[in-house]
Parts: sequence; C-alpha cells; structure tokens
Amino acid sequence: RDVLTYPLCWQYAVLLNKFSQSAELENTLHVKGYHPAFQGPLPYLPASLKCYIRRTPGRFPAQKHQAGKLKEYYLLNAASLLPVLALEVKDGEDVLDLCAAPGGKSVAILQCACPGNFHCNEYDDLRSRWLKKTIESFIPDPLTNLIMVSKLDGTQVGDLKPELYDKILVDAPCSNDRSWLFSSDIQQATLRLIQRKELSFLQLQLLRSAIKALRPGGSLVYSTCTLSKAENSDVINLILNSCTNVMPVDISEMAKAVSQEFTFLSGTQQHELLVLPEKGRAWGPMYVAKLKKM
Repeated sequence: RDVLTYPLCWQYAVLLNKFSQSAELENTLHVKGYHPAFQGPLPYLPASLKCYIRRTPGRFPAQKHQAGKLKEYYLLNAASLLPVLALEVKDGEDVLDLCAAPGGKSVAILQCACPGNFHCNEYDDLRSRWLKKTIESFIPDPLTNLIMVSKLDGTQVGDLKPELYDKILVDAPCSNDRSWLFSSDIQQATLRLIQRKELSFLQLQLLRSAIKALRPGGSLVYSTCTLSKAENSDVINLILNSCTNVMPVDISEMAKAVSQEFTFLSGTQQHELLVLPEKGRAWGPMYVAKLKKM
C-alpha cells in the first residue's frame, strides 16, 4: 500500500522501439544509471527486446505523438513485460491480444517477433482509439498492415473466430490496484468495490472465449495488475477445474531468472506468479498465469 499510494516511489521502465533505433538513446540511459531489465538465463528473451530500468524512482521524459514520426521508446511498468515473455511469440504465429489497450503489450510483442497475423482487440471505444494511436506511434506502415485492430466484445471472440490463434494474451480488465488506490475518493471507492465483485465473472467469460479461439497445442497467458486472489488464482483454478481441454504450463523458470529485479509472492503454483511492489523494486502488481490447449 505504501508503494502504490506514493508516486515518488514509482519506477518506470524504458522499452526501446526497434523500429526507431537510436544508439544515442542507449548511451543516455547508461549515463543516467539505467541497466537492462532482463538478463541471464530466461527461457525466452529475443535479442530485439530491449528494456532498461534503474533502481532509483523517477521517470524518463515521455515523447509526444508526432504524425509520421515513430517514437523511440515506451514508458511502462517493467512487470507488464512478464506476460509477453511468458507468451513466447515466434515469427509467423497467429496472435491475439484480446484486451489490447492502451497497447504497450502489443508493442512489446512486436519487439519480440513478427506474427503471421496479429489481431489487437479492444471493446471500449475510447481505449480502442488510444490503442490505434499507440500502434501508429511505434509501428512502421508496412507492418501496421499486418495488424488487425477490432472492437469486438472479447467474450464473443471465441464463437466468432474458433481455433484461429497459436498464442493469445488475455490482459484482463481488473481492479487496477495502483490507479484505484491512488485515485479513489470515498464515493469512487464504494463504486469500485461493487465493480470488483463483478470483474471475476467477466474475466472467466474472457478466458473461456480465448480458449475457444485458441488452436489445439496453442498457449494462452492471462494477466492482471491486481493483488486480488478472486481475480487471479481463483479465476485460473475455476478454468482448470471446468475446462478439460486446457492444462497449466510451468513458468517458474522465468520467475527464477528475473528474481533479481522483481519481488514475487511465495507459495504460488508453478503455472502462475504475482509481482509485489516494494521500495526500490516498485514493479507490479502483476499476476501472470500460462495455460496450454490440448
């Protein structure tokens, strides 16, 4: 709570954009005390994914959107790259980012690999416009033609596009602890507690839809930015207990490889992890779970 309600503790990672590379930027980051966020024996770490962090709080200056000019970097919570690393996207795979706005994870996926088809979906109208702007700001024209941006109801996608994707990211709407704790007055807090009870039902529907849209042998990563057990492991356990065609995938090696930079909740299952924010490592909260369709 102390970390989440005190922005002066917050840290920001700098994800470099490989489509707009600048050696000068990397030098500046080194001079300012930044180092690569992901090093060592990660099961999946494409050389093209470059993300820099530093121990001390503070924010690298953000870049403004300029028509026709790609941004050089994206500022984000470093823990939000863990779902992307868990997804392990390879060139040529058909990929769905089911709840894609504001677009940071979509941009990160494209730093890792070039999917055959890349479908970015966002149901909310305002957030969908935000997603389009993000893609415009980071991805060059020839590649944007391969990206399909849609505003479908995520709970319907499985029926509309059955067994169409090799990899699916479900970065589900959740009770975002960082923004909720920081921005809630009493009235908002009351409303958000009501919403919180409804979210796990929506998350379950989104996951069931994603499983339908996944090809047999394909993988799915579910993520949230909440510490709520009801929206995290409870949702995944319900899916594992009710869907006979999915099995959990061990991601403990990935967690082990990044344990220098992130603090994880102990006692979670091998197919899940939960990043806990603390001073000096103020990343998260971020819950990640991985499933495979049989």
